[in-house]
Amino acid sequence: MLIGREPEGGFKNGLPQKPLNGLSKQILKSFTKMPSSISDKKKHIPLSVPVMGENEWKYVKECLDTGWVSSVGSYVDLFEKTVADYLGTKYAIATINGTSALHVSLIACGVQPDDEVIVPSLTFIAPANAVRYCGANPVFIDCTQDTLCLDTERVAEFITNKCIQGSDGYSYNKRTKKRVKAVIPVHVFGHPTNMDDLAAICGEHSIDIIEDATESLGSEYKGQKAGSIGKVGCLSFNGNKIITTGGGGMVVTNDENIAANIRHLITQAKCDTFEYDHDEIGFNYRLTNIQAAIGVAQMESLEKYIHIKRENAGLYERLLSTNDCIEFLKEKKWAMNNYWFYTIKVSKNHKCPLIEHLLSNNIQVRPVWKLIHTLPMYRNFQNFTIENAVEAYDSCINLPCSVSLQEHEILSITNCINDYFANV
Repeated sequence: MLIGREPEGGFKNGLPQKPLNGLSKQILKSFTKMPSSISDKKKHIPLSVPVMGENEWKYVKECLDTGWVSSVGSYVDLFEKTVADYLGTKYAIATINGTSALHVSLIACGVQPDDEVIVPSLTFIAPANAVRYCGANPVFIDCTQDTLCLDTERVAEFITNKCIQGSDGYSYNKRTKKRVKAVIPVHVFGHPTNMDDLAAICGEHSIDIIEDATESLGSEYKGQKAGSIGKVGCLSFNGNKIITTGGGGMVVTNDENIAANIRHLITQAKCDTFEYDHDEIGFNYRLTNIQAAIGVAQMESLEKYIHIKRENAGLYERLLSTNDCIEFLKEKKWAMNNYWFYTIKVSKNHKCPLIEHLLSNNIQVRPVWKLIHTLPMYRNFQNFTIENAVEAYDSCINLPCSVSLQEHEILSITNCINDYFANV
């Protein structure tokens, strides 16, 4: 069984499905060295592994004992209420994963085929795919240099200079003539996007903000929880997130109509449960009671996990602070980062050799995602002044970030990094 995230794309059951480049081969090799015994386990440091406690087992056992294992049950309701209360939103709707949360949120916000949705190029591919599920078109925008989040100045520049406002109040892309209906800011690796600036420009042009908070549960923007600021917010509880239900997602909102519409959509748009009557195309996007039970238990530990993540981020930075070849992403004064992932920047010529050096020492690391606008299925969509994202892709490395990560493991990782630079 693989520990941590599987390489994203090109793998099935841990095995490559297409030819790999040199770095991908090295990453695969690192997986084949996974621990097979307790003694081997001490030698390997995985990227991100979940932590399960006594209550996770207890609540799941209750589901099994009572037979409430599917998409209806008390833990689904409790999980939704717990998350809504934590974020300070009126409504929370559990979904099968974060991508489904994004998909139904776009639909509920009125995104139509041939509309355009602004998304960052530097992010996991899910937001762009969800846009395409709706038949809409992504417009790719750059990230900021210091946080890697959506560059709100570029968004404002695009809307102001490349769009025109119609008599209906919506903005239309001058080049494509398509309506710009929404924007999806992703709080990358846990650091919030500059939401005030984004809200100002979007409010003037009737553009809905759908927060992708899948990486930022517990993070804050000026005291507000990430995910609670836009028209809707989307969460993920994938196995590598700060808390997990194995899979799972959540939509949060303060809009009663949107909440009702999303709940309707994720239950196959069923309007009569006895007669199996459906009034529109819906989706089977419901979370199971078993997964929700795990989520309830995980939420009990969330604040502790955030504290550990932040402490470990500080330790990483202190241990690498004397290395002039390394730069850290800085937390803005207006933000509180949950530090889901720990990211360092190195020069372009050191990125791949350093990754290979760490992997060869049984330390599982990752480059950041390939820029979405460079992928074959998205090359023909509009992108706007993407520069910082290119530099980030060339320089950023994600380090091990498990909540269970020990101080001596962080010391081993940082020693390995410093040893690399001492010998180049």
